[in-house]
Amino acid sequence: MVNDISKPKDKKNSKKKEKNSYICVQNVIFMETFPLDSSKVYYSSDMLTLDCENGPVTLSLSGWLHEDPVRIHRMILKEKLLQVDQMEVFAPLVSKLRRADYDYYKRITGLKMMIDFPGFPSEIEARIPYDTDPIAFYKWWRKGKNENKVYLSPAYQFKLFQKVSKMEPKVMLKKDIEFVKNF
Repeated sequence: MVNDISKPKDKKNSKKKEKNSYICVQNVIFMETFPLDSSKVYYSSDMLTLDCENGPVTLSLSGWLHEDPVRIHRMILKEKLLQVDQMEVFAPLVSKLRRADYDYYKRITGLKMMIDFPGFPSEIEARIPYDTDPIAFYKWWRKGKNENKVYLSPAYQFKLFQKVSKMEPKVMLKKDIEFVKNF
């Protein structure tokens, strides 16, 4: 039976109720939910309720960036469910991904990953040597044991191996030659 609903009695309590977003019914607290609105552009202070292992959880978007940046990134780019402000939310998200899950960050960054490549005075995007000097990139990436620094999808590996096999097949490893033949 719901008959003891606490309502704010003055402006001070009213603001507190809005900030905490809860209602007390017979000593049971019900959190207000903020379902995902895919047509809305979210900012860091906007509240969002997502289903988690222990039930729905409501946090500000900046709280979600801290708690589960990979999930938020997937919702934005892969599932296209969440629209966010690029400067206020997306830029910090990328930074948090780097710290929270570096392997995931490498996979999503791919050839945009900044690397120290021989012959360049500072870090450059991996795409530059990949496109301009595939043999040098192949030697650096595969033979130089730098595979852990730049993630190449199977399609990008195929393109690289195919270019190298046409230009200078003697530098290729046997497993890479087989990869090209079986792709």
